[in-house]
Amino acid sequence: MNLYLRLLRFAYPYKTKLIFAMIFMALCSGAQSLSAYLVKPVLDSIFFQKDMSKLYIMPAAVIVLFLIKGTFEYLQGYYMGYVGQRVVTDIRNLVFYNMQRQPLSFFDKTPTGSNISRIVNDVSLVQNTVSDSVAAVLKDAFTIIGLVIVAFRMEWKLTLIAFLILPFSIYPIVAFGKKLRKIGLNIQQYLARLTSFLHETITGQRIVKAFSMEAYENKRFTQENETLFRIVMKRTRIRALSHPVMEVIGGIAVGVVIWYGGREVILGNSTPGTFFAFMASLIMLYEPIKKLNKENHNVQQGLAASQRVFEIIDREPEVLEKPDAAKLGKVEGVIEFDNVSFRYDEKMVLNNINLTIAKNEVIAVVGKSGVGKTTLVNLIPRFYDISQGLIKVDGIDVRDVTLNSLRTNIALVTQDVILFNDTIRSNIAYGVQPDEEQLFHASRMAFAHDFILKLPKGYDTIAGEKGVRLSGGQKQRIAIARALYKNAPILILDEATSSLDAQSEIEVQKALENLMKGRTTIIIAHRLSTIINAHRIIVIDKGMIVQQGTHGSLIEQEGPYRKLYELQFREGARKKVIPIGKKH
Repeated sequence: MNLYLRLLRFAYPYKTKLIFAMIFMALCSGAQSLSAYLVKPVLDSIFFQKDMSKLYIMPAAVIVLFLIKGTFEYLQGYYMGYVGQRVVTDIRNLVFYNMQRQPLSFFDKTPTGSNISRIVNDVSLVQNTVSDSVAAVLKDAFTIIGLVIVAFRMEWKLTLIAFLILPFSIYPIVAFGKKLRKIGLNIQQYLARLTSFLHETITGQRIVKAFSMEAYENKRFTQENETLFRIVMKRTRIRALSHPVMEVIGGIAVGVVIWYGGREVILGNSTPGTFFAFMASLIMLYEPIKKLNKENHNVQQGLAASQRVFEIIDREPEVLEKPDAAKLGKVEGVIEFDNVSFRYDEKMVLNNINLTIAKNEVIAVVGKSGVGKTTLVNLIPRFYDISQGLIKVDGIDVRDVTLNSLRTNIALVTQDVILFNDTIRSNIAYGVQPDEEQLFHASRMAFAHDFILKLPKGYDTIAGEKGVRLSGGQKQRIAIARALYKNAPILILDEATSSLDAQSEIEVQKALENLMKGRTTIIIAHRLSTIINAHRIIVIDKGMIVQQGTHGSLIEQEGPYRKLYELQFREGARKKVIPIGKKH
């Protein structure tokens, strides 16, 4: 009931249309009840009394009645459909909005396919509950009330006899409903798993084919699909059982009524018209009760889906703005880490980090894989929140300012470039008001303008999903153009050249040099050859800063940096050194 009420609260802004829908439902049900009442005068006047005058009146009355009923049915269907669609649109927007509020840790732990399934599959089932099923339930309820009134007016004794069996028809609705909701929740969870599997397999087709793993992935998919099949069959068994149970209960009611009603007609206590009119109303009454059972199945499935939807809506993000958070203006770019520690899933990733980065300083962060380099820079824009300590930008705690104003001051270029399935123009101007002149200038500085003009539609060319229509070097230069266009005073380069070939790397390095001018820059790099000219190099090991200094000073010391440098240059002695971050 709590889930019902919560879903209905979403309909409150559209209460006027909902009221109209319910009025037309009631009128439609009243017309249907009246059609059952017309059976008595039709039979008694025409077929038994053979009244010719009624032969012309009654058929016309039936036609008019059904015309009115059809009009009311259309109006209630339209208004209820409108309310249902608006509610579902609002819920879907709310789910997506709250998902966007979540920190990166949420997306680290939740498969992409599962999140997609909640927005698409789960909300679609909620739609059935809110619009189609609720409309059907309300309409059937109004119809039952109308027909009960008609039945009582004609034969109150027969109605009471029929209603003695009613509790037996309600029990299976309730009992089967509880089981169906539990199974429905299980189905939605497995659909989410299947969606996640499909997302991984389709986006990873290059690897699947490279390792000839098509047969293996087919087997995995078949196993997941068979599991889903078995769960769905549990629901099918319950649905298949509920209908004959209702049929048997209905048959008992009809049988008892025929015996008692027939006896009353034979004894002269009732007319055939009255009895058949009552039977018509009873049969009409039985139909909406059966429909209630059927719609209850859909409602329970929708309620199971709504549980999963509300899990996202109710989830409070770990990274929150303070109610009185200030708006951060354009900063100079001084960054301070004051005794910063960060714990992720009970594992200490960073421990007591103390570091000050000056305005326009270029620092490089190096270390083995998994020591916390990327985590360190992810704490600055508050992709994650620190466990203890302070991070300040221009002397202001990043937790005291709005997320939007903080992140406006930070540009990010990563190894895994994310381009959206949109035009090159939109990808470069992402999040910033488009300006043709500035956009072209940013592209030229990123050495991207010339190759963009050679594309089929220039800046209006669609990049494809994740920029699939562009080469690695081209994608990286688009990302650099995006950072240049944003013109933020703080720049983070996370392995920005590690996946490029030698020629592409040379072109990207030139673009990066333009990007780094006049900005506080933090470079994360595995290849030490790319950061030997940084103003300062920070060496991290086991979540702590163990060394810092220039390349020249660190190479003369015994320590992790010298070991990393000797290891890399021993393995790649023939590789060309391409330094970035020249002192200026």
